Amino acid sequence: MKFNIKRKALSFLSLGLALLTFNTGCADFLSEEDPSNLTPESFYTIPDHAEAALASVYADMRFYGGDGGIFSSTWQLMEATTGTSTTETAQNSDLNNLYGLIYDGRTQHVINWWNGLYRVIAQANLVLDRVPAITPMDENQKRKILGEARFLRAWAYFYAVRLWGNVPLITAPQTASSEDFRPSPAPQQQIYDLIVEDLLAAESAGLPWMDQSGRVSQAAVKAQLAKVYLTMAGFPLNLGTQYYTLAANKSLEVIEYANGNPGSINLFPEYGDLHDETNGNRLEHLFMIQYNVIVAGNPMNNMFPNFKPVTFQGPGGTGSTVPTIAFYESFEEGDKRAVNQEGFFYTSYYTNGSGEPFDLGAPYIFKHFNRAALGTAGVPGNRANNLNVPLIRFAEVLLMYAEAQNEVGGPNALAHEGLKRIRDRAELETPALGEFTTDSFREAVWKERWHELCYEQITWFDMLRLRKAYNELTDGFDDFVGHVNLSSNQTLRNMHLLMPYPLPEMQNNPNLTPQNPDYP
Repeated sequence: MKFNIKRKALSFLSLGLALLTFNTGCADFLSEEDPSNLTPESFYTIPDHAEAALASVYADMRFYGGDGGIFSSTWQLMEATTGTSTTETAQNSDLNNLYGLIYDGRTQHVINWWNGLYRVIAQANLVLDRVPAITPMDENQKRKILGEARFLRAWAYFYAVRLWGNVPLITAPQTASSEDFRPSPAPQQQIYDLIVEDLLAAESAGLPWMDQSGRVSQAAVKAQLAKVYLTMAGFPLNLGTQYYTLAANKSLEVIEYANGNPGSINLFPEYGDLHDETNGNRLEHLFMIQYNVIVAGNPMNNMFPNFKPVTFQGPGGTGSTVPTIAFYESFEEGDKRAVNQEGFFYTSYYTNGSGEPFDLGAPYIFKHFNRAALGTAGVPGNRANNLNVPLIRFAEVLLMYAEAQNEVGGPNALAHEGLKRIRDRAELETPALGEFTTDSFREAVWKERWHELCYEQITWFDMLRLRKAYNELTDGFDDFVGHVNLSSNQTLRNMHLLMPYPLPEMQNNPNLTPQNPDYP
């Protein structure tokens, strides 16, 4: 993110200037307090400090692409468990355990998610605790910074509560002397109450509708609220109609703004636009994790096929997240999303990214493939993979409204229109509104979510809140418990509704008990 990179650069520049100053006189150095020895008390004193602190919260979101061991990344926790992908390498035992549904509290990906989310929470708590006292500071600037920090804290807690259920609720900076330094897990409802409170505060913080720098926008906040309400309506809280209504109303706010401002929020006309780095943070992309090779490049490389020359690097890649044939073949006939290099998959590419075409022998995920960086026909890649990772797309907002509205009062014209817009882009026919019942429309929307939002680390959470899993062989939906993941022929059980608490965290915090059901 340009915002973050600039702030980091300014921090290093400031430190360098400070070091030059220190060298001007030994007497001054010995007699004065070292101004480079920053503490929360000495740092949060001017508006630039507030901006820099907020930038660090955004930066910490990039744990998402962190190291999950050989040939693996942290984000794969959200894909391997769904059954829509498999691996070609099988050289990472933790990743294999995720695919085989036999993971536990020692699995590195589970540990990484816990540590990463609570690092975001800790940084956001510092901003929320320290920034209010900064004086003088423009009140609008302060309100926006605090709103963004509350969104980011809510973002982290929303992942945590869906992954582990009851989790420690920490809302203030902690030290070893803090009274609740080893907190017990709080009930899920309490976590959701904070998430909603934070998002409502962010919504009133004066944020712009869209922000092409990658910072939190009003569209992102409202879409995230809709996502939270939709989850609260389903399992495990089961709050039902009231929260489906809230989800429908909040997503409708985004849709109505988009309808009035189609140049600001809209669907991209082509699927290739989704993974064109020049489209980051605009139109369909309502919120993304920001990547730039100066700090960190795009982390989705484990979707490259194993040892095949699809990029400028030649034969390489890990193939540790590749689509199952069953899921690939579950796309309807004529679905543009399954067309080679036009949709979400590719079955052929160009040698070393830009040379002679060759057949890949199987479908691979094209959804996160950056042609500009990696190469395309006759055009070598520039080797700088600055593609962001999408977290919320307008397509998801359309589907959230369609699902929530259907649960409240059956499908209406706008819900049908949203579903149709998704299918129109895929060049698929959509039955007329009158041909749907509440039940058939529900499954039609679910099916579009599985196919439109695949490989964006969303499907697992749909499985948890719906207690359903898509069956590629029947083209219908099974109950979560008892569904067989075709990627491994392993059966989902009650224990898989929650992730295990990380074992190192349980060892550090004896109050983090009991372990989630059926895990050692």
